[in-house]
Amino acid sequence: MFQAYAKINIGLYVVERRPDGFHNIETVFHRIAVADALRLEPAAAIRVTSSSPDAPSDQTNICYKAAAVLQTHLGMTQGVHIHIEKHVPVGAGLGGGSADAACVLRELPGLWKGAVPDAMLRTMALKLGSDVPYFLSPGSAVAAGRGELLTYFDLDIPYSILLCNPGIHVATGWAYGQITSGMTGKPADLAAVVREGLRDPALLREQLRNDFEPVVFAAHPQVRAIKEKMLAAGAVFAMMSGSGSTVYGFFPDEPAAHRCAAPFEAAGYRTFVTPPHFTGA
Repeated sequence: MFQAYAKINIGLYVVERRPDGFHNIETVFHRIAVADALRLEPAAAIRVTSSSPDAPSDQTNICYKAAAVLQTHLGMTQGVHIHIEKHVPVGAGLGGGSADAACVLRELPGLWKGAVPDAMLRTMALKLGSDVPYFLSPGSAVAAGRGELLTYFDLDIPYSILLCNPGIHVATGWAYGQITSGMTGKPADLAAVVREGLRDPALLREQLRNDFEPVVFAAHPQVRAIKEKMLAAGAVFAMMSGSGSTVYGFFPDEPAAHRCAAPFEAAGYRTFVTPPHFTGA
């Protein structure tokens, strides 16, 4: 079984709409201790199964698409059975599907006794999704362009990270459609702001934003309420990840994170806690 760790966005700026219809962004991707588990087995054709009814099992599944792209590139007639033990919520702003697709791109060539150069893997990944390239390599990264221009750097988060997902599926396309192009106020050096902010969390609260928060909060007030409750419960920083609907908070220790999680769980929300210093390596 292969572990496909999800991510959070620490700050997310929608810079401009591109001529190709996509948007240029800037964000920091950081892995969290929430992962899908993938099993790849030889088969006559490409087949995808999942433990979750929320994940498609047909050709629309991003893992199916990843396998099909590899099959064509390598000239393979053999297939693969991809089984996904789904733990990352779908449509939650955590990149679960993208992490799964990147896992297939990395691991499937070995099963087929083939090899694909890294540059080609990155090209394939970008065709599958804007944040898929990030998951091909370990570590945290500043992402620009569509999310494919990646600068990896060491990021040690000394806080326990509580994630809360209220079960609301926010469609990424819808969220981008609500954004006004040319948002302003982006830090000149996002990595430096995040690093410094981990020493002084007031800087994170003052200088970082997620441009999707106003859009999602207006449509789903309960997402805003999660963020407010985390801050009231002692989080030194809280933000929605990606286009939502998961919210995360940095807490001084794990007991504080779990205390905050308890009422969310009682309300039927899903919660996860990532320990301090987690990298997913």
